[in-house]
This record gives sequence, structure tokens and C-alpha cells, in this order.
Amino acid sequence: SAALVGGSVAIFGALRRLALALPRPAAVRSRPGRVWRWRNLLVSFAHSVLAGLWALFSLWHSPELLSDIQDGYSVSGHLLVCFSSGYFIHDTLDIIFNHQSRSSWEYLVHHAMAISAFVSLIITGRFLVAAMLLLLVEVSNIFLTTRMLMKMSNVPSLALYEANKYINLVMYFAFRLAPQAYLTWYFLRYVEVQGQGAFLTANLLLLDAMILMYFSRLLRSDFFPSLRKGSAGRDVDGEKFLID
Repeated sequence: SAALVGGSVAIFGALRRLALALPRPAAVRSRPGRVWRWRNLLVSFAHSVLAGLWALFSLWHSPELLSDIQDGYSVSGHLLVCFSSGYFIHDTLDIIFNHQSRSSWEYLVHHAMAISAFVSLIITGRFLVAAMLLLLVEVSNIFLTTRMLMKMSNVPSLALYEANKYINLVMYFAFRLAPQAYLTWYFLRYVEVQGQGAFLTANLLLLDAMILMYFSRLLRSDFFPSLRKGSAGRDVDGEKFLID
């Protein structure tokens, strides 16, 4: 498992170097502070596509796993958790080594939670199905990251942005809020509040609070812009927000 996680870190390191070689929109090239963020988002997009579709296919192919969230096991699920652990480790190092910790602290908190939880799953072999359900969020992140890339590149097609805006909202409900709500209910009702169960439940509840906060930001930004506060004139080129 350690080799699989390390291999995943190396894969995302290679993707980061590939992203450096890709052409960048004029709006990104003209603002040096956006270069790191653009590259980082491209790597994040790649993880979302791979991990999101992987989780979706694995659960569709083996629906019986959903009947045993605590002890269900599949090789595909184990590989997926190792793969995503590698991404979170790589992204954490990318943020720290590029001196983005202060502006991207929310990501560091999120990644620390994900890495610690996933490592515990890999070691014990329990709750892998719960991790697979949580990684369905990456399907939603495909459209969320697309939204941020379009904003950074000043995409000229308002219709394209508007279409993605509504698709993003639907996906947010279907692949982020719904699985999170179900797992929260399941853990509070069926999982023992001790040891690993207590640790994962605490992580899940903290993630609930973060997701609701991000959802409120998304609604204010895309659907109720008049309610946004303190954003006028703010330069966020070098910052990495989960919702921006």
C-alpha cells in the first residue's frame, strides 16, 4: 500500500510537470500570480476525472458493497483510496513548497483530514466503502474545477459558464451533499463511537461543516452575488479556495 501511495504521488508529480508545458490562456499568462493556481487546478481536474469516474464505476459494478459499509472490501476500492491519498499528499506538498500555505490553509486542513482518514482505512481495511462513497464528490469537483478554470481564463462564452453553473449545482447535490448526508446518518446511527469509528465520525462531522460553508459560498457567488461581502477589489490570483 505504501508503494501504491508513493506511486500515486509520483504520477501527480509527472502530471504537474506536464501541466507546466501546456499552453496557458492570455488571462493567465498576463498575471504571474495565476500561473501556479492554473497549473494546480489542472492537476486537481485530472484527479477529479480519474477518481470520480473510478468511484462511480466501482460502486456501479459492485453494488453489493453498499450493504456493508464498515467491512465491505474490493481491490478496486483499495487501489482508489491509495490513488487519492497520493493526490492529497502531492497537493499538500505542492501548496507548501510553493509558499501558498497561508492563502490555501483551507485545503491543507481538508487534505490533513483526508490523508489521516484514508491511511487509517488502508491500515485496517475497514470503511473502504465509506471512502468510495465520499470520493463520489470528485464527480462534482469536475464541474467545480471547470468553473474555476473558466473564471481564471476569462472565458468569453457566458452561455458556457451559465450552463456549467447549473450543472455544477445539480452535481453538488447529487455527488457531494447526498453521499455526505447519507454517511453522516449511517455513522451516527450504526458506527461505534470509539477507536477508528470515533475518529472517522469526528472527521465526517467537521467535513459536514466545511461542505455547508462551501455551499453557501457557491450560492452567493453564482446565484446571489449581491450578498457577497468583502470581495470587491480583492486580488486572489495566487490563492486557492475551495469555492471562489
